[in-house]
Amino acid sequence: MPGRYPVTFGEVELLRDLDRQDGWVLSKDGVPQSYIDLQDPTFLEFEYVRLMADVIDVLDDGTLSCVHVGGGACSIPRYVSATRPGSRHIVIEPDGLLVNLIREQLQLRSVPKLKVLVQGGREGAQKVWDESADLVVLDAFTGATMPVELATVEYMADLARVLRPTGTLLINVADGKGLAFTRRLLASVGSTFGHVALLAEPGIMRGRRFGNLIIAASRSELPVDLLTRRAAGGLTQARCVYGEALTKFVAGAAPIHDGDAVLAPVPPPAVFG
Repeated sequence: MPGRYPVTFGEVELLRDLDRQDGWVLSKDGVPQSYIDLQDPTFLEFEYVRLMADVIDVLDDGTLSCVHVGGGACSIPRYVSATRPGSRHIVIEPDGLLVNLIREQLQLRSVPKLKVLVQGGREGAQKVWDESADLVVLDAFTGATMPVELATVEYMADLARVLRPTGTLLINVADGKGLAFTRRLLASVGSTFGHVALLAEPGIMRGRRFGNLIIAASRSELPVDLLTRRAAGGLTQARCVYGEALTKFVAGAAPIHDGDAVLAPVPPPAVFG
């Protein structure tokens, strides 16, 4: 089962975690994309995934209807199904061969109430009903780069259409020095969602090193006090920025619109070297 596998958009590698019997890493072009533990889906190896889980954990109790843009090995759908049994998932993933690989090698069929749409993020979201989701997770990358067409005002409006009025949007973005792309993405998100928070490890939040940041957004209030404590108390001791502090952070950044010539940040080679 460990090894390299051809997929629709290149080649991926499955690597066994030598420290955990049932732990697996999905990697593409040398960039780790997903980590799962087949026996314990609540074990989350990557810091940014734990931050996303922190946000999910402070949402109202009960099952969730979820849409995931970007599949990988489906770490978050597995986590939600384990912590909130009965939850439903639509996963939008353009790489059909990758989906088949995860089904065959990493037990994707064992995740209950999960449906996969083999389509791009824009096209797939258009097929999801209005106000049908409690949670939308946007975690789509080409290698280590977020597709710019998934960071626009127009796409944020479509994701807002999919969400119920009290629903939550979670976005994983990777950025480096200055966080210019993150600021513009936040401006795009803020054009549609009135309540926004940004979470990251302090060094990444200050733009001192390249890494992942998590954006949480909703048209209703976010439990920011609880989320701030949860993030700070975790292994990453992450910061949560919201309200006036976030307004100052974003100040002057222009939202991204369809057709804008914007380059998503690319990590320096040393990040995955």
